[in-house]
Amino acid sequence: MSNSPDWPGSFPAPDVPCSEQAAQQQHALTKPPGSLGRLETLAITLCGQQATTTPAVDRVAICVFAADHGVCAEGISAFPQAVTGQMVVNFARGGAAICVLARELGATLEVVNLGTVAPLPELPGVLDHTIAAGTANLAVRDAMSPEQAAQAMHEGEQAAQRALEQEAHLFIGGDMGIGNTTSAAALACALLGARPDELAGPGTGLDPAGVGHKAQVISRALHRHQTHHGVDATNPLVALASLGGFEIAALTGAILGCAARRIPVLVDGYMVSVAALVAVRQQPAVGAWLHFSHRSAEPGHTLVLNALDARPLLDLGMRLGEGSGAAVAVPLLRAACALHNGMASFADAGVSDGQ
Repeated sequence: MSNSPDWPGSFPAPDVPCSEQAAQQQHALTKPPGSLGRLETLAITLCGQQATTTPAVDRVAICVFAADHGVCAEGISAFPQAVTGQMVVNFARGGAAICVLARELGATLEVVNLGTVAPLPELPGVLDHTIAAGTANLAVRDAMSPEQAAQAMHEGEQAAQRALEQEAHLFIGGDMGIGNTTSAAALACALLGARPDELAGPGTGLDPAGVGHKAQVISRALHRHQTHHGVDATNPLVALASLGGFEIAALTGAILGCAARRIPVLVDGYMVSVAALVAVRQQPAVGAWLHFSHRSAEPGHTLVLNALDARPLLDLGMRLGEGSGAAVAVPLLRAACALHNGMASFADAGVSDGQ
């Protein structure tokens, strides 16, 4: 994809000496080694990512990307397409789940509208970076042109730059777009070589017949994609343009952009995990900058997580999107940092270390 942003030739790696020092510090704290489980490894990983021995997740930048999908013409959603634009208005009014969670966390929240079917008025807290009035119908032709996909990735990369300017300790990307679980499932199928019935799920609440219809639509899309793109069908950026959506491409760009800027990313559910899969397939070093927040109730999410060798922190049956699952997991990362930074060592506390 010739118009994709100019990513660095090699992505930075976490700071190994800081990780090693953090591991030694964990061993010296007043607890049996490993007794805090993954809270210990979270702190150690954050130390390497932030190049420090005192990690923090105080400043969290959340960006929700919104866009419509042409595949809705195939009747693959239980909600009308107008809901995408209506939810963008709800974000602006502070009424969505991610708005509540961002306030609770003291996080910054921005919404980027990449293209809804119905034009929206100027809204507070919403950046209008419309590419088109939604993507094309991926069942019959490429969802995006290479230029549109590159533009969407650039919008994500710019969100990463804004997070850097805010000196964010952590980035969370979210999604809003009726029909986007169909796009995500089709894209994941192309990258994983999986069957549509393995990755198609209820999305907004489809019944079993609706899920079966969605799988059939994805099968048509995959046949078109493989026939048209041939040997390039598994190229992650070609598959992204052919089967993805504006918000999935933007999330991919944001993940790549954060990794390039040494900003840890807390990955949300199904949609963002598929974007992470595209990013990691494009640049494997990106994986070192990712934390995975939760296992979505969307059945295909587990396959995507397995492909990323990811162990999510939570399994709460969530499938809302918006970045909500990631936001719910932030207190775990904050607890990991607090324990790492605040616990006494055996020597400081005058406690025998048992050796």
